[in-house]
Amino acid sequence: MDRTGDPMQHPRSSTQTGPEARMKTSADVWAIVLAAGEGSRLRALTTQRCGHCVPKQFCSLHGGPTLLDEAILRASKVVPAHRICPIVAEQHSFWWKPLVNRFPPGNVIVQPANRGTAIGILYSVMYILARDPRAHVVLLPADHFVREEATLQRALQASIECVQRDPRSPVLLGLEPDEAESDLGYIVPGPGDSNGSRRVQRFVEKPPPQVATALIAQGALWNTFIIAAAGQALIDAFFAERFAMVIAQIEKFLNRTTRDGRTTPRAWSDLTSIYETFPVVDFSRDILAGREAELRVVEASACGWSDLGTPKRVAETLARLQPHHWTYEDAPESDLHTPMNLAVQQSRYAMNAGDMHL
Repeated sequence: MDRTGDPMQHPRSSTQTGPEARMKTSADVWAIVLAAGEGSRLRALTTQRCGHCVPKQFCSLHGGPTLLDEAILRASKVVPAHRICPIVAEQHSFWWKPLVNRFPPGNVIVQPANRGTAIGILYSVMYILARDPRAHVVLLPADHFVREEATLQRALQASIECVQRDPRSPVLLGLEPDEAESDLGYIVPGPGDSNGSRRVQRFVEKPPPQVATALIAQGALWNTFIIAAAGQALIDAFFAERFAMVIAQIEKFLNRTTRDGRTTPRAWSDLTSIYETFPVVDFSRDILAGREAELRVVEASACGWSDLGTPKRVAETLARLQPHHWTYEDAPESDLHTPMNLAVQQSRYAMNAGDMHL
């Protein structure tokens, strides 16, 4: 449990990830890898034959590392391992327990339950600020696939630099669309500023195809939900007034943990109790929407990005990775040591759907 380890130990970690390969960041930048979600929209693919559902962040797209491992590797390109903090849910402990020994003690942040993305972000940012009051944070979802990582990394680094120059406004990473996709959210950017970012004019969530086409023609970007922000500024701007009681309860809990992030059984029991009182809040819909004037966006060029949010998105992503064609014969049912392979599951799902239409 005390072994620091390398959080990038997986089949694709032969790529250089040391200080010489990592982009330059200051000592106060932390990466929060968001891995506490249920992935309910993908359950048609992630449900095992026995009926158990595997959260998608613990699945592999087509064999090899899990989506969570991919996100951790992505984080390692902008911050060192000891400042990477995955946030996970207690009920998923079967899948994330092996992760603990790959990080310093206390870096794996555990929630007693999933109360929506806003509460998860609030808790994890406050957790890091308790250790580093000057922390800047990068929020990285653990359910993304990126074909051209270097392209995304450049934009991610630019986002961090924008926040370090002007910490008052969080910076979203918007992606140049490569098609009119109606399952995604869009950011309509406004005028540019001296930091190399642009103001956010408005959000459009999951528009119909014709509206998505018109938005792209106007320069709209896909919303990746990758965010860079000064930690305390994020709390003050978006949470302090509305969630004062929640903040007070989390602060009380954090004051009862040890300095290295360990939690006493009594304190954990208290956190479990107060989490039951927290509202379920979505960060995009309930927090950011209507606050566009306080946000900025940095654009990333198209890089083969997908959020893998639905079976359709998984199928489209796999189609772009041809010529290999995955079938359900390619791999057995996932066992305790092998992550569920979404490519195999997608093939099985497509075959079953075809059978139903015969």
